[in-house]
Amino acid sequence: MIIAGLVLTGVAALVHIVIFYLESIAWTGARARAVFGTSEAEAQATKALAFNQGFYNLFLAIAVFTGMILFAAGQSAAGAALLFAGAGSMAAASLVLAISSPDKLAAAMKQGILPALGVIVLAIALTA
Repeated sequence: MIIAGLVLTGVAALVHIVIFYLESIAWTGARARAVFGTSEAEAQATKALAFNQGFYNLFLAIAVFTGMILFAAGQSAAGAALLFAGAGSMAAASLVLAISSPDKLAAAMKQGILPALGVIVLAIALTA
C-alpha cells in the first residue's frame, strides 16, 4: 500500500512539473493560453504572477520527489513528512481553487485528486 501512495504522489509531482512548465516557461504561448483560457493580452499582463506561481508548483514537486528518495533510503519519517507536506499542499491548493473559482473545478480536480489520494493511502499504510 505504501508503494501505491508513493506512485500516486509521484504522478502528482509530475503533473505539477507540467504545470510549472506551462506557468513559468510557456505562459504566453498558444498552448498555455489554451489550457488556462487566457488571451494574449491577459497572458502578458499576468506573466510575472504566473512565473512565480509556476515555481510554487515546482517546489512542491521537488518536496515530493525528495520525500520519495528519503523514504526509499530508509529515512521513512523524514520522507513521509516531505510527502505529506508536498502532496498535502497540492491537494489543499486544489481545494482553494475549487472553492474560490467554481468554474475551474475540472482544473482543481486534475491538480488535486492524485495528491489527495496519495496522502490518504500513505496515511492508511503508515498507521496500519
